[in-house]
Amino acid sequence: MAERNVRWGILATGGIAAAFTADLVDLPDAEVVAVASRRQESADAFAERFGISRAYGDWSALAEDGDIDVVYVATPHSAHREAAGLCLEAGRNVLCEKAFTLNAREAEELVALAHAKNSFLMEAMWMYCNPLVRRLKALVEDGAIGEVRHVQADFGLAGPFPPSHRLRDPAQGGGALLDLGVYPVSFAQLLLGEPSDVTARAMMSPEGVDLQTGALLSWDSGALASLHCSIVGGTATSASITGSGGRIDVPGGFFFPDRFVLHRDGRDPEEFTADPADGPRNTLRHEAAEVMRALRAGETESPLVPLEGTLAVMRTLDAIRDRVGVRYPGEDAEAVALTPA
Repeated sequence: MAERNVRWGILATGGIAAAFTADLVDLPDAEVVAVASRRQESADAFAERFGISRAYGDWSALAEDGDIDVVYVATPHSAHREAAGLCLEAGRNVLCEKAFTLNAREAEELVALAHAKNSFLMEAMWMYCNPLVRRLKALVEDGAIGEVRHVQADFGLAGPFPPSHRLRDPAQGGGALLDLGVYPVSFAQLLLGEPSDVTARAMMSPEGVDLQTGALLSWDSGALASLHCSIVGGTATSASITGSGGRIDVPGGFFFPDRFVLHRDGRDPEEFTADPADGPRNTLRHEAAEVMRALRAGETESPLVPLEGTLAVMRTLDAIRDRVGVRYPGEDAEAVALTPA
């Protein structure tokens, strides 16, 4: 694979699929060879838009296409288990959008399937691949602010979203948490790992999904994370990390920052900014490049987005849902993996 382009298949044709494909076609070593939708006309329109040679009206045909090196799964997260599982069963490598699945049990099934097939699998947590986020993480790990004491992060949209919208549809895994809250949770766990305790409260919709959720995560070290997500109020989408010797502030758009400020006790603030050569702040090319790097290296998972980290985030999301009382259609009592109360 190192001597030729990495050949991509795109599964689904919505907004995030279009954004990813637009960035992918700009990478010199990537080639989009096929797209699939449950509707042939949608696949045809997407293929025409991006100059893709093959368009399939069902997912199975894409999964069985042996010319594809890796499939990007861009369906709503309620369909991730089915779509990614179909591709893994067929021996395809997979990059799967977040939230990775509806619950930790589904995530564990996909990871086990990838291991059984010796296939590459990665959650499309583009934040983890962002060069400036990686710089922030390295500073924290190097002790720039001492021991982490507290993480704050929020992500909220003003809406309003009507009851018919997917964000309010339980059948599509609706609610603020899985769509938006996955970012604050993933940010906190990038820095602190999996929490030992989870507390949460939510404002619920008549349909039974969370309209906004606040969570307090805690670790045995004494560290805390205060996290918030909402589909009924636009937030600053900011983050901060407070340590025993300083603080890092990330202004709006913490999951795709263009800058952050390091405050260290007894020193002037230091501002770190994104390199213009890395592309626009909303680019998805970094996660695509990481997938291709890993495939060429023969790796079955990425060190930037490790599968155990993805599973740990899913366990935390399950615990938050348990605390606030969100359960999706088809989930039985054992579907949500709980953490200690």
